[in-house]
Amino acid sequence: MKILQLFFHFFFSGTHIRSAKEGLNVNFQTSASAYRRILIGAAAALILAVSALSGCSSAPKEPISSSQFMLDTFVTVTLYDSEDEEILKNCFRKIKHYEDIFSTTIETSEVYRLNHRTADQTEFDLSDDTADLLAEAIRYSEVSDGDYDVTVEPLSSLWNFSGGRKDLPADGEIREAVSKVDYRNIRLEGNHLTFLSPDTTIDLGSIAKGYIADRLKDDLTAQGVGSAIINLGGNVLCIGQKGNDPFKIGLQKPFADRSETFAALRIKDQSVVSSGVYERNFFVDGKNYHHILNPKSGYPYDNGLINVTIVSDRSVDGDALSTTCFSMGLERGMELINRMDGVYGYFLTDDYVVHYTDGAKDLVEQVDLPEEKK
Repeated sequence: MKILQLFFHFFFSGTHIRSAKEGLNVNFQTSASAYRRILIGAAAALILAVSALSGCSSAPKEPISSSQFMLDTFVTVTLYDSEDEEILKNCFRKIKHYEDIFSTTIETSEVYRLNHRTADQTEFDLSDDTADLLAEAIRYSEVSDGDYDVTVEPLSSLWNFSGGRKDLPADGEIREAVSKVDYRNIRLEGNHLTFLSPDTTIDLGSIAKGYIADRLKDDLTAQGVGSAIINLGGNVLCIGQKGNDPFKIGLQKPFADRSETFAALRIKDQSVVSSGVYERNFFVDGKNYHHILNPKSGYPYDNGLINVTIVSDRSVDGDALSTTCFSMGLERGMELINRMDGVYGYFLTDDYVVHYTDGAKDLVEQVDLPEEKK
């Protein structure tokens, strides 16, 4: 799951409208069952305290917003130019539909069935959505030469950050899991998937929320919505802008309270997604072990990066690229983004310097760090 520390506060005509989603900071090391208990006790709290900062212009309508616990996180959809509650309800039906396809833990999902196939099952005809999403994941696996790998599932299951694991797997367990990870052991031709190894399993968690956000945007715009925020546990996709101004997205300072931001971005009809080392992590003997795993070593990446934030038109690209670029490291990651049109990257290194890809600084309203570097 992508970790985007964004903060949204809603301002209309200078008045702060506090949504009930604000006010609860949920620790990602909490178990999934604990999350559900939190949801029952405080259903409107927002897992990442994600918010939008707007300018001084007035919105034409009061926004409507709804939050639910789905995709193992809190998801929120806010409409700024529509009062149709049925549109919101349809969004969550759509999210549930995709969760039932892409989940690695729902036993009836398509991905679960692929991962739990019998030894003699090697070929499958996929649904259009799974084939489309898997094709994107394979493409980024190829672009990164396997530094990002869609078949990382044996490692992600072993480390089990989502389940709240706080101890190190044994070296032998890690080596065994690494031996099963190689995106070249799957072949996708159209909707036809072939597994070349019985040990290969897939994990679309690093890209699925971006894909779902894009599909929600398609549905909303088809229904005439021109101003909205889709927040899938921190994967944020803005539709249009708010009133006469872009949305302003604040990025949380690493290892700080979620109310502290290090940058604000002006976003119009774009997606913002981050990957970082300071959520879904634990410390052993003072060393930080986080959820962004190196498929080749089996351990979390330790490459001097703290956070990578990607702004893109398609959320599926931002979702995949934030992990891919983190995995590739500062130099290669920035080179990759600089070769892409309409995609911008913000790389925060462990000396708290922000490194900008070409054009990225144009979206920044402010940076509050000791140093900044282009």
